[in-house]
Amino acid sequence: MNKHKKSIQFLLKFFVTYFVLFAIYSGYLQKTQQKDDFFACSPITETVAKQTVNVLHIFGFDASYLQHEKEMSIKLLVDNVYVAKVIEGCNSISIIILFVAFIIAFAGSFKATVLYAVFGSFVIYGINLLRISFLTVMLSRYPNQQYFLHNLVFPAIIYGTTFLLWIVWVHKFSHHKK
Repeated sequence: MNKHKKSIQFLLKFFVTYFVLFAIYSGYLQKTQQKDDFFACSPITETVAKQTVNVLHIFGFDASYLQHEKEMSIKLLVDNVYVAKVIEGCNSISIIILFVAFIIAFAGSFKATVLYAVFGSFVIYGINLLRISFLTVMLSRYPNQQYFLHNLVFPAIIYGTTFLLWIVWVHKFSHHKK
């Protein structure tokens, strides 16, 4: 038992943190999403869509967003053409929860853990906005490449960023660094 103590502690911290944060987020989604008479995404998903449009505007694109009338998503339009959609899974909150659970499981000092969790969450959120913006532009120009772009290239960006943040955390700030 003693030789596996650190592994068990890591798994326990990770899963407790993950499930507590996931339960909070699920409760938030239950309270903020509308599925009955009409569809309305959660405010965070709408904010991500709005900020994506703002990023596209910065780069000179005529972009807009609107709630999808037939499903739980927000349409992203470029030049008034429906190009992409933002769903709950695209808003980066699920990956931020995973990120924070890992940081807490491999905790450093309290201050470093909190600061890095907040810093990393902002980095992931920002990279995600850029990722969705770039994906929207690429889909507007190369719609036949949707599978490759959406399922391979763009997940690699968000998961790769998260993985790099974890590596930096473990090697520079956690109590587990060597």
